[in-house]
Amino acid sequence: ASTSRYIDLTGCMGLGSEAGVGLEGKGIIRNGRCLVKQKILIIDDSVDSYQLLSTMLQAHNFYPVWAADGMQAMAAARFHHPQAILLDLGLPGGDGFVVLERLKSNLLLSDIPVIVVTVRDRQEAEEKARRLGAADYLSKPVQVDELMASLQSVLATQDGVPAA
Repeated sequence: ASTSRYIDLTGCMGLGSEAGVGLEGKGIIRNGRCLVKQKILIIDDSVDSYQLLSTMLQAHNFYPVWAADGMQAMAAARFHHPQAILLDLGLPGGDGFVVLERLKSNLLLSDIPVIVVTVRDRQEAEEKARRLGAADYLSKPVQVDELMASLQSVLATQDGVPAA
C-alpha cells in the first residue's frame, strides 16, 4: 500500500492513514489537527543521565535530543532550536557555565529557556547559573514531578502565558 505524503501551509506533515508513525518532533496532521511534540535538548556527557532524562521526557510526550559536550551542544541547539534545554554543568571540553553563556549570548538561541540539571553544589552554582540566564536549577538525581513542573513553568512563560 502506498502512502501519500504532503505538507500543508502550516508546516504540518501528513502521511495518509499512518499519520504520526516515526515522525516524532515534526508537525503532523491527524484528524485535521496539527500535533507537535515539544523538543527538549539534553546536554549531558553521561549516557546514563541522558537515558534517564530521555525516558522521563518521552513518558510525558516530549521529544528528547542529545548533545554530549559543549561543541555538540551549540550545533544541536542551532540545528534543532528546541523549546527548552536541560544542561549539566560538568561537561568535558568546556564547563557547562561556558555553554550557558554562549547560548544566552547568541541572538538565535538566547530565547530558549535553559534548566540546569547537575550534581554541583547548589548554593554556589545556582546563583551563578541564574545570573548567566538559567531559567531554573535542579539537583541530580532529578525527580520526575520536579522536572515536569520546571518544564511546564518555563514553557508556559516562553509562550507568553505567566507560569502558575
